Amino acid sequence: MPSKFCRYIYLLCAWLLALSLFAAGEKGFTVVIDPGHGGKDPGARGAVAKEKEINLAVALAFGRMIQDRHKEVKVLYTRSDDRFIALDDRANMANKNKADLFISIHTNAVKRGSSVKGTETYTLGLARGEENLEVAMRENAAILLEENYQQRYEGFDPHSTESYIIFELMQNRHLDQSVTLASEIQKAFVSKGRSDRGVRQAGFLVLRKTGMPSVLVELGYISNRQEENYMKSASGQKALATALYEAFDAYKRAYDRRNGTGVTRSTAAASTPSSGASASTASASAPKPVAPTKQATSDSSGELIYKVQILTSGKQLPANSRQFKGYKGVTHYVENGIYKYTYGETTDLQQIRQRRRELAKHFKGAFIVAFRDGKRVDYQAE
Repeated sequence: MPSKFCRYIYLLCAWLLALSLFAAGEKGFTVVIDPGHGGKDPGARGAVAKEKEINLAVALAFGRMIQDRHKEVKVLYTRSDDRFIALDDRANMANKNKADLFISIHTNAVKRGSSVKGTETYTLGLARGEENLEVAMRENAAILLEENYQQRYEGFDPHSTESYIIFELMQNRHLDQSVTLASEIQKAFVSKGRSDRGVRQAGFLVLRKTGMPSVLVELGYISNRQEENYMKSASGQKALATALYEAFDAYKRAYDRRNGTGVTRSTAAASTPSSGASASTASASAPKPVAPTKQATSDSSGELIYKVQILTSGKQLPANSRQFKGYKGVTHYVENGIYKYTYGETTDLQQIRQRRRELAKHFKGAFIVAFRDGKRVDYQAE
């Protein structure tokens, strides 16, 4: 009897250990929702409402929808009440928790006139238009309420146009995914009857240090009395939160299709046969300086060619760029002026799925892309 009992306990412990190891290997999806402003920083002011109040109400409603309908997703807020949070601390929270998405929620305003209305969603980049720059300047001015902001932000002056030149030099390796999410958000807003002001780029400090796809959403114009009434109403806030949820849901479903449900994302990296060295060997020693990456050659066989996209950049990177983390043989293709970098190439879908899992350890958010006759296609539709 004791021996049977011991065997039972042993089997139970082994089962629990295996279950815990499996759970540890499965990294869930984390989204950080950032209600802009708060506390001593009210943000833009309307006739009766404050931006910080609208941002928080919509953010909390949005987060609850995710928690109710996506049990596998962890939702975090940079603030869940009326308190002041430094811009860098908001980004640092997302990085510390290894978030998969960062969504900053704001309300817009104009200095003159009140007829401007509609929603717009921003990704990090250089504000090439005066209007985009004005929005970034207004949102970034929140740092003036922080102690030692000059040291903390290395002399950045939110009111100086020269300060924003730095954003032209920044390569956001998550730009592609950020633009995808921003597009889904605008599409969802339009479905709710909102005026579409498009997907834009600007130099927002809250986005510059995030290590994941990130966007900043402007829900509407609090300087427009009609828009203000809409955004401060319970029905308006519910509609805005629902639009954000629908965009998140579309993004998450596409993310799951690319990455595979339940796929472990932290496995050892390996090299392609053409790389000539393992990823661990390549990353252990700095690669020798070489020419810029080569553009992927066009294949005219008619076969479906799979690759893993690891990052994007606003300009072509050298083959020995630190962003490639020692990987050799990286190629790129260009879409809408954006350089998109890929690693590995095969006609075997199972093989490329394995390669993506290996690469995900070094390139969070890496996903599979497919080409036929040199043109990118949606392999999910095949």
